[in-house]
Amino acid sequence: MELLVDSYGRRIKSMRISITDKCNFRCTYCMPAEGLPWLKKDEILSYEEIVRIARVAVKMGIEQIRLTGGEPLVRRDVPDLVRQLGQIEGLRSLSLTTNGILLKQQAKALAEAGLTRINVSLDSLLREKFARLTRRDQLEKVLEGLAELENYPSIHPIKINAVAMRGYTEEEVLSFARLARAKAYVVRWIEFMPLDADQIWRKEDILTGAEIKQIIESEYGPLQQITSGDPSETARRYTFSDGIGEVGFINPVSEPFCSTCDRIRITADGQLRTCLFGTEETDLRAVIRAHTDDELLIQTIRQAVLNKELKHYIGDKRFRRTNRTMSRIGG
Repeated sequence: MELLVDSYGRRIKSMRISITDKCNFRCTYCMPAEGLPWLKKDEILSYEEIVRIARVAVKMGIEQIRLTGGEPLVRRDVPDLVRQLGQIEGLRSLSLTTNGILLKQQAKALAEAGLTRINVSLDSLLREKFARLTRRDQLEKVLEGLAELENYPSIHPIKINAVAMRGYTEEEVLSFARLARAKAYVVRWIEFMPLDADQIWRKEDILTGAEIKQIIESEYGPLQQITSGDPSETARRYTFSDGIGEVGFINPVSEPFCSTCDRIRITADGQLRTCLFGTEETDLRAVIRAHTDDELLIQTIRQAVLNKELKHYIGDKRFRRTNRTMSRIGG
């Protein structure tokens, strides 16, 4: 089958699928303290529908699938979904993004089901600060979940993602760097993006990857860049001069990587988005529930990808906020 390529010649190889909009955290940069109006059960894609979309997408050249939310592990029987997706021939990588609070209970089942990679969101290693940001006093449970993951080497690497915010992140940069050297975790900082429900984002609040790198190098000396050879890789990866530990920087605002973007996203309610910051969506749920054959689904996905945006325009006067927050898109 003809591979998925957009109108700018970018081959699409990665798909992120949100399986729920619900979350057991209330992070200040994501949603209000009281939460958001959740989708109704019949509005959310069933596991059968998700697997069908995934099978078709893999036939079209998707090689990597990441399950996201909300918080994906609040949905029941996630290991069953992982097992079904893992059986799709041609899928090279199956991963999950989580806040980690339920990992201690579910890590074993996820590993046995065939999960290959995981990202754990963790913005602070200080209990009070963590509780203030997430509005949940659950740091210890997240750390216990990370420790449990270490028992299952088939899930590798374990990546820790921290949102980088000026006036908040700086004091813990070296603590996270020490964690990356002490544990088999890849620590990555992601620049603060305009996807918050309260719309308080300001460009001045971004702590760039370059600034964080400078803080680390002031303590450890020059970092050594790691290259995978994949031009679509979002993170700038580095190891320390002695080769112990890995850190990374995802800089969508200060150093956009739109020109090599290979990703599309499916929201929990079955909308295909070709850009995290896009304003257009394509309704795959309606196509599936119309009981049509796969050919219409293929055509619908292909046409949406052809309309993929050139770039996100953050910092440009042409930028328009997306109509969804991060939790409603899928991280």
